[in-house]
Amino acid sequence: MSLTCGPAHADRRVALVIGNSAYKSAPKLGNPVNDATLVGGMFKKAGFDSVDVRLDLSASEMRRMLREFAGRTRDAEMAVIYYAGHGIELDGNNYLIPIDASLETDGDVLDETIPVERALFAVEPAKQLRLIILDACRDNPFAKTMKRTLASRAIGRGLAKVEPTSPNTMIAFAAKAGSTASDGDARNSPFAAALVEHLPKPGLDLRKAFGFVRDDVLKATGYKQEPYVYGSLGGDDVPLVVKPAATGPQANPQEAIRRDYELALQLATRDGWEAFLAQYPDGFYANLAKGQLNKIGAEETRATAEQKARAAEQEKARLIAERAQKAEQEKAAAAAKAAEEARIAAEKKKEIEQAKAEAAERERKAAEAAAAKALAEKQAAEKAKAELAAKQAAERAEQAAKPAADRQLPEVEQKVAALSPGPTSPLSAADLAKSVQSELRRVGCLTSAAEGEWTSAAQRSLTLFNKYAGTQFDVKLASVDALDAVKAKPGRVCPLVCNFGFKADGDQCVKITCRAGYRVGDDNECEKIQEKKPVATREDSRKRDADRKATEAAPSKPEASGQIFCNSAGCRPVQKGCRLVSGATPGRYNAAIGSGNYEVCN
Repeated sequence: MSLTCGPAHADRRVALVIGNSAYKSAPKLGNPVNDATLVGGMFKKAGFDSVDVRLDLSASEMRRMLREFAGRTRDAEMAVIYYAGHGIELDGNNYLIPIDASLETDGDVLDETIPVERALFAVEPAKQLRLIILDACRDNPFAKTMKRTLASRAIGRGLAKVEPTSPNTMIAFAAKAGSTASDGDARNSPFAAALVEHLPKPGLDLRKAFGFVRDDVLKATGYKQEPYVYGSLGGDDVPLVVKPAATGPQANPQEAIRRDYELALQLATRDGWEAFLAQYPDGFYANLAKGQLNKIGAEETRATAEQKARAAEQEKARLIAERAQKAEQEKAAAAAKAAEEARIAAEKKKEIEQAKAEAAERERKAAEAAAAKALAEKQAAEKAKAELAAKQAAERAEQAAKPAADRQLPEVEQKVAALSPGPTSPLSAADLAKSVQSELRRVGCLTSAAEGEWTSAAQRSLTLFNKYAGTQFDVKLASVDALDAVKAKPGRVCPLVCNFGFKADGDQCVKITCRAGYRVGDDNECEKIQEKKPVATREDSRKRDADRKATEAAPSKPEASGQIFCNSAGCRPVQKGCRLVSGATPGRYNAAIGSGNYEVCN
């Protein structure tokens, strides 16, 4: 309808385009005039009924143009104002700056600029759409030189957020509130180029059109500039250019959409999918196209991240090559140190856990070995008891076969037998004595050969066994209990005692061998041989003979024998001036109390 209205409905869509570049008190801007010309041409091609393009306006000219435009909007369905140039924000309010503004102080803003509310007032009479597009978010040079009359007065960067109070009103910023826009390197700014690309598309709702503008500007500026739209519209689509009604027979629309989708799928580019969505913004194929576009976006994001990572690595190499500043080096060193400490901590933790596992394994093996040893000792004891029982049974059978006269013992042996319980020991006294002596010899408590008689040497050896094994058997006779106790010991019980000139080596006595110039001394240790003294004179000889006679007349002193003495405290060599005596009476000398061998001194 907006394209076919007759003269009775003139000025149904009107637009005012202003571009300020030639500022008198600030550097000239290159793009606003070009952008205004481009956008004005876009409105004219879109079929607007009235498009007024004005360039480089002073304050009075801007006020006059806004006043005249407000008169044209009274009968309009749609009114649009596009402004390109400098703008400023003061205390939360936005102002458009004419080319003749000097703005020496912040108070001049109220007198030399045009409030954005004045533009809103100009488009307010429009019935369907009120649109203001501000490409005025550039870095403002006036704010840097302007004097403040009040220190607390805020002058923002870019423009402040605007919330329109009139319905169906939209205000589009080239950059989000509080940020600045870029002019770009081309003839037109990225924002103006995106506007003329998407706004005139027939039937495209303005909200989607500005969404496409936002995407294009973000991509063109490396995601540094984000356009933003304030205000709201109703639920119906509001295109800037109405899509012409179709005439004549129409083919199946889904078939055409499918063909276009397959064509875009063959291209597989962002431009292809964006063109498809611009043509078909809704529906099943639109959702598929959005998915394909998201896939391309993800790949672009990945490529961007990879490129940034490569750039970071190159920057790192450059910093190292050029000897980067100390702070950056320390930061990198701290990160490396933290990583190394984390690695060391992980290794230590691993070693600790491994040590714990090895300790547990050792404890398990020790427990198994102890259990196996205990089982072996138990089996050995049971085997010894079984052998003894078998031997006793054989001897009992042998005793039963002998005549009664042969089983009579001498009176002394009968007394010994009476002292020991007969029923518990079927062995003969001679065999029992010999067996006990053999076992005592095996555990190192008897040095002489085993005999069939229970001699004093056997008694001393059983005394030593009681001492070192902690038992209390009667040493005057051999008993089965003593035999069982000695058999139960797997190894040596009594310490090894070696004669002079020998020393203990495990379970054997080995001869002490001294190197050249040394001999075995009284303490059973190697000592250096003293050199021979010069031949004495006759007088020295007589004196030596007198000393010898006096020495021979004096009582002889005991000398060290090189023997080893053992008691409950352990084993040690016999002290110098002492000797080892067997069978001495305890308490008579300076000796250890007990039976067997004694150390006698002086």
